[in-house]
Amino acid sequence: MHSSTARVGIIGTGFVADLYMRSLKTFPHIEVAGAFDIDGARLDAFCAYWGVRRCASLDELLHLPGVELVLNLTNPAAHFGVSRACLQAGRHVYSEKPLATDMGDAKALHDLAQASGLMLASAPCSLLGEAAQTLWASVRREDAGKPLLVYAELDDDYIATAPYRKWISESGAPWPYRDEFEVGCTVEHAGYYLSWLIAMFGNVTRVVAASAELVAGKLADGAPTAPDYSCATLFFETGVVARLTCSIVAPHNHALRVIGERGVIEIDECWHNGAAVRLRRRHVFRRRQLNSPFARRVNVGAATDPKVGRRGAASMNFALGPAEMIGALQERRPCRLGADFALHFNEVTLAIQNARADTGVQVMTTRCRPVEPLPWTLAASPRKSHS
Repeated sequence: MHSSTARVGIIGTGFVADLYMRSLKTFPHIEVAGAFDIDGARLDAFCAYWGVRRCASLDELLHLPGVELVLNLTNPAAHFGVSRACLQAGRHVYSEKPLATDMGDAKALHDLAQASGLMLASAPCSLLGEAAQTLWASVRREDAGKPLLVYAELDDDYIATAPYRKWISESGAPWPYRDEFEVGCTVEHAGYYLSWLIAMFGNVTRVVAASAELVAGKLADGAPTAPDYSCATLFFETGVVARLTCSIVAPHNHALRVIGERGVIEIDECWHNGAAVRLRRRHVFRRRQLNSPFARRVNVGAATDPKVGRRGAASMNFALGPAEMIGALQERRPCRLGADFALHFNEVTLAIQNARADTGVQVMTTRCRPVEPLPWTLAASPRKSHS
């Protein structure tokens, strides 16, 4: 499938960079040419651990021979400036989420990429994993009938009292709790299911959401922090409606249920590319209607994405997105995770995050083209119209 070795550069060597490096090991055709970070000590530790070339400056990394794609793994506040510099240097960019914390900045990056003929995409990329593609194929096949409603939960427990200061990455980077609290769990996590839903059900036309900060004082210096809870009703152009909840207050729950006319397709975890997708049919017995207590596993074909085989967030393959971009470049085809897609789900995410208590209905202004499923799912589940 891949015609040649691809060279990528990494900017930002913090906690998430180790997850990318471990994931990139599953793609032998992708070589990390070099890395850069403004924190010299962190950069030294990362490069020594992974055996990666140390770049003394951003400019040095951007001019490494043969590097077409740059992975922007910096903290969220730096995403806009770093991605803009990479695009201006003629490099394709895959950015950690969000594309930008300000929608005007996100639009500027989108427009710069388009004008420069460059690819721009952002995390998350779990949409390309086996679990998401299997669920999507089951939806297209209408295993549970026409989809009507989706319940998606992204609750990550009561983080304020968790021992997060002890969370260390593989090469020794601390978990970036300040970024997590200041940027907010919705911006950090909503995309894990929002990207799936946009691919399955098309563009979001309206958002009705509320968000709140329920646990104050999460940072010892009293710095302001973002909402730690949000709940949104999303209206999709295909008529499907979804409720998406994010929090770092409620007990861990990453369940998703697609409710159709004849049953429910469900999954318990979006952070595991190999998580089981199950179908629970609805039956009528005489005067009673029951959802089956027995759920059967959905299989739609032979999966092709490599598994990392670790636990928690580390069980996701963070390199599926960069590999998709490289495949699109080598095969001269559109990227499934393109700039329009990144911009649209950035807009929806910020609409949810910033809703607070009284925003009301928000009409989305961006759109993206339909996302193509991965080839291994197509024969088992032909696309059906839900218009």
